[in-house]
Amino acid sequence: MLLPRTNIERELSTLRNKEFDSSTWRKQVFNVFRQETTHEQQILQNIETSSQVTHNIFDFDQLETNKIYHLDQIKKICVNYRLRFLDSKYFKGKLPPSAISAIKNLEKKHETALEGFKIVAPSKLFKLENADDPLLFAPMGNDYFYLVHKWGNDLNPLRKYLMWFFKSFENLLILTFLISLTLTLMVPNGMFSKHNNSQETIMILFFMFKSVAAVILFYGFAMGKNFNSAIWNSKYFNA
Repeated sequence: MLLPRTNIERELSTLRNKEFDSSTWRKQVFNVFRQETTHEQQILQNIETSSQVTHNIFDFDQLETNKIYHLDQIKKICVNYRLRFLDSKYFKGKLPPSAISAIKNLEKKHETALEGFKIVAPSKLFKLENADDPLLFAPMGNDYFYLVHKWGNDLNPLRKYLMWFFKSFENLLILTFLISLTLTLMVPNGMFSKHNNSQETIMILFFMFKSVAAVILFYGFAMGKNFNSAIWNSKYFNA
């Protein structure tokens, strides 16, 4: 005698009907989706609005140690790569579904509602008031922050070295000198006299340095630019 073939759909339905009341199954599913939608809307509201929350209640047994960072460490990275560390309400990029999912999972694990979010990202990704790889953080208190989610592409590997010149005034002077020296070496031989000598080269370098410095200073003031250490946590475009 041949055994009847198993209908997986029927088996699945039988299992569902044993675990749930089939007459109210649709309503139960609807309530789950409604709760999830309400939860997501609350998360988005917490991200997009201002909050004075400086810490969240975490279950320390559930924390991943490699995701805990101190403010000084975040500041150092922001200064090195010319990034900003601001409240999430200033973020003008679109938060990916993976970030919302990460927040929901974290809230469920720690049985809390997270607030006071902050984001590390380049200035262009923020809506700054006029006076390439975001990181979403939640405050833990005592200047410690928990990394909730990272998305987007990694930064250009040369960004740290390119932004080194904008860390301080001294570094900017080095950049000015290097540009001036390059321009001086590009001046054709005999352009100002028949015989080149060290005095003429020094005079040309001095002239180039003053010209380049004037252009950089004018651009800096006109565009409201500032050094990395001054803008890393500033909400102003011309900080």
